Amino acid sequence: MRIAVVGAGFAGLSAAKVLRQSGFDVTVFEKAPDVGGVWSRTRRYPGLHTQNNKGTYHLSDLPMPTDYPQWPSGEQVQRYLESYVEKFGLTGVLRLSTEVVTAELINDDTGWLVTSRPAGASEPVTVQRYDHLIVANGIFSDPVVPSFDGHAAFAAAGGRVLATGEFHDVEAARGRNVLVVGYGKSSCDVAVPLSDLAAQTHVVARGLLWKMPRKLGGALNYKYLLLTRMGEALFRYLHLRGFERFLHGPGNGLRQRMVDSVGSVATRQLKLRELGLVPNGSFADIARSTVSLVTEGFFERVADGRIAVHRDQVITELLVHDGRPAARLADGTVLPADLVICGTGFRQHVPFFDDALHTRLQDEAGNFQLYRQILPLGVPRLTFAGYNSSFFSPLSAEMAAVWTAAYLRGGITLPAEDRMRDEVRTRLAWMAARTNGRHARGTNIIPFSMHNIDEVLDEMGLNLGPLTRARQWLLPVDPRSYRGVTARMIARTADGGTTGEAASARSARGGIRHNHEESHVSG
Repeated sequence: MRIAVVGAGFAGLSAAKVLRQSGFDVTVFEKAPDVGGVWSRTRRYPGLHTQNNKGTYHLSDLPMPTDYPQWPSGEQVQRYLESYVEKFGLTGVLRLSTEVVTAELINDDTGWLVTSRPAGASEPVTVQRYDHLIVANGIFSDPVVPSFDGHAAFAAAGGRVLATGEFHDVEAARGRNVLVVGYGKSSCDVAVPLSDLAAQTHVVARGLLWKMPRKLGGALNYKYLLLTRMGEALFRYLHLRGFERFLHGPGNGLRQRMVDSVGSVATRQLKLRELGLVPNGSFADIARSTVSLVTEGFFERVADGRIAVHRDQVITELLVHDGRPAARLADGTVLPADLVICGTGFRQHVPFFDDALHTRLQDEAGNFQLYRQILPLGVPRLTFAGYNSSFFSPLSAEMAAVWTAAYLRGGITLPAEDRMRDEVRTRLAWMAARTNGRHARGTNIIPFSMHNIDEVLDEMGLNLGPLTRARQWLLPVDPRSYRGVTARMIARTADGGTTGEAASARSARGGIRHNHEESHVSG
């Protein structure tokens, strides 16, 4: 079976590695000249670092180098992924600097026609057929930059508007007036190095998000709070089990005090009240995927005046003021702005699919309808990788790749399609309710990272033992605990060979084996 993977970040590379080890012929297409996805040198902005410590942010069978700092830089993560390619011999399957223009489903039995070309060129194009397609283009690959009124005159006066991932040269800000839009990780990350060079650095935040210090109270590493099963269990999941039933039942008062105490400590430690930067709502709102790690030096620069934060504000127009580029805020404030750098989110879509195929993949609100965040219902010979963004994105993506390999080898018995569809709809409705619609088109599962990994592995019968999972309640999750999962999956599915979609004569549905019993579909 010939498999095309589009994207060479954590998700695409781990998918390629797992599927090659599972006996498939894999080709990986990547538009950038290097591997890394969001960590590529073509997309890194100044100040980019991981939110996870290095012990929790890696793939299962290759830890980060011991000489890396606790929170690696973007460049170090990219080098790590290059070493992953070398270790597992993936160089020969990579098609770097190659853009996938279109991917068209021929029919249920034949597979896909993938049209590609050199990145940045209009021709020549290459058309190849593949039996299966894995979309790993990433949910953070297409930045959304607002369309501001007055942009033409602003640009004519020398002003520039760009996304954080398009800004690479910090020297371009020297002596300039910089306005950073947004209050998420990328906005705060880029504001810090800019503030050392810029004439003025302003951050315009439509809403403030809770920030987690790397060490709470200056002592407790946050990995012992949010990167454990206990930390995840503090927030109510769709389906409660085990100790979670106590935490959200008889122990709810204790649970609430634990969450509130973390918020109180963070507020005091970061001096948010003195700075006027206490977010609206409670710290429990991090369950709405609105938490990010504190950017080192950010609040110190706010305190000393090098960064000015305009909270609960938006830009209403760009303009020319006293002959210089500027921006007007909703409260009437006019700020000089030679550079406007936007950390304003991403568009979740597959650029090489046409509108008709998107309609089949998404619901009426534009949310991806993916069973286990992997399998689209009603579109055969297609799976997604990395559409389960979480606190443990590399591990989540890798375990999704194992699920895909098992599925293609005929090693998963799925519920009936109507039951899977009902589960997907129920999950999307729950995600929309708990996040006020901020769930990245149904792809962002924060903070329920381990719940997703458990569901994926339980369906294959490959989850870790209870003792290992018990340790994860108090200790940060170590991806190395999962390094044997791929080999166990291959051994378990060996008798079936490469069945599933390869046996299209047996099933034009693309290899889905359905269990029509009235069994419960776990969430």
